[in-house]
Amino acid sequence: MTTATSAPPRIVVDHVSKWFNKRHTRSLKDALIHLVRREPVRSGQFQALDDVSFSIGEGESVAVLGLNGSGKSTTLKLVSGVLQPDEGRVLTRGRVAGLIEVGAGFHPDLTGRENVFLNAAILGMSEKETKERFDDIVAFSEIGDFIDQEVKHYSSGMFMRLAFSVAIHVELDVLLVDEVLGVGDAPFRAKCNAKLHELSEKGVTMMVVSHSKGQVKTLCSRGIVIRKGVVVFDGPINDALAELEKK
Repeated sequence: MTTATSAPPRIVVDHVSKWFNKRHTRSLKDALIHLVRREPVRSGQFQALDDVSFSIGEGESVAVLGLNGSGKSTTLKLVSGVLQPDEGRVLTRGRVAGLIEVGAGFHPDLTGRENVFLNAAILGMSEKETKERFDDIVAFSEIGDFIDQEVKHYSSGMFMRLAFSVAIHVELDVLLVDEVLGVGDAPFRAKCNAKLHELSEKGVTMMVVSHSKGQVKTLCSRGIVIRKGVVVFDGPINDALAELEKK
């Protein structure tokens, strides 16, 4: 596994805080009822992250760990640019590819082929680069003739296969992964994990959110534990996993 160098960090999270609005209602019907009754739809804010700071060096593979609702996925989305911090700043250096949500960025009415070109362009690849790597992308995804079907007919597993395949065929500097490898059959997950190790060996910086202890132990040398929106540990992966078990 490639270790961090003296180069500037690939990821900097600097005193970041993030809030979300709480809501009483979840449907338009409920919202209208509350409006008619002149009851509030919102009930304050929930702080998802509280003054979070860390940096990830070039070539590091770091796991962000925490129980459900701890703020780890919010952190990953802030680094990817999907969300913006309310306080503090997030900086990245180089080309970043994020596997944040299965099928995110896919247009349901476009075919798999069309979505490959669309997603590759979003990730910064030229049309020429995408054409050169298209056959490899499809071969890795193992979706075969479905490549010319509209993706609204894809299963979640097919979404994941194609999204992962596009991301790993980009010339990237930073890869963000959020639990997407929990989708799909065991042989394909094994192939994805092997590819992640290959990218790590090549010096790609990785930030991984996963509940799989086995995956993070083999892929990551460092773990950041977030509890109720606060970083409570940042250090060796085995110590991070031990911290995660504490009540």
